[in-house]
Amino acid sequence: MLELAGRVVLVTGASSGIGRSTAVVLSRLGARVVLVARRAAELEQTQRLLDGQGHRVEPLDLAAADLPVWLKSLAAETGPLDGLVHAAGVHTTRPVRMLTADAFEAPYRINVTAGALLARGLRQSGVHAEGASLVLVSSVVGLAGQPGVSAYSATKGAVLALTRSLALELAADRIRVNCVVPGQVRSEMFEQQKKYLLPEQVAAIEAAHPLGLGEPEDVARAIAFLLSPASRWITGTGLVVDGGYLAR
Repeated sequence: MLELAGRVVLVTGASSGIGRSTAVVLSRLGARVVLVARRAAELEQTQRLLDGQGHRVEPLDLAAADLPVWLKSLAAETGPLDGLVHAAGVHTTRPVRMLTADAFEAPYRINVTAGALLARGLRQSGVHAEGASLVLVSSVVGLAGQPGVSAYSATKGAVLALTRSLALELAADRIRVNCVVPGQVRSEMFEQQKKYLLPEQVAAIEAAHPLGLGEPEDVARAIAFLLSPASRWITGTGLVVDGGYLAR
């Protein structure tokens, strides 16, 4: 039921972290993966990690591209997409006393708006295969508060709301829409966050996860499930993958 042989799946943010791990997991399940991110060299590194053949590297700035037009053109070459994973994301750590309108709005362009425009592009005729699946990436901070990340947490709460509405709208096109809600995983993004945190703050984040910090592959496996036939009757949901963070 988790077999993805012959399916074409596009993954944004495939240059590192959850996006890269998702691409690797999907390739092991037999999918042909379209790798999307701004950094071409890192995408090529990801491509070398993949099993199988037929994968494709597509360097792209999601904030600058006309995503529906781009997807239409891409699908003309790859064939209709069976899945699309929007794992690209921008994290901001800024206390509210330092928050500006630009700093608050900037993460929305990638975290939320790009996801909505990818959905718009995916629903076009010829872009999605029958029974296609769209998976967005939210975060536990979209459900639970955390100081210093109000802008970021607002985008991740928006992703959850976007998922529910898109699921209802795209059901007519036989496209399922879900999101994963990860806790903290050991990733390049977390290493960047740690530069702005005290050691005791990092220790507190680790302690808040009863099963410890996760790995990107833990989230990637959940994404693979939401793309697979095993989840054919699941849409409009947020699948929490957080090592127990929200159970506290």
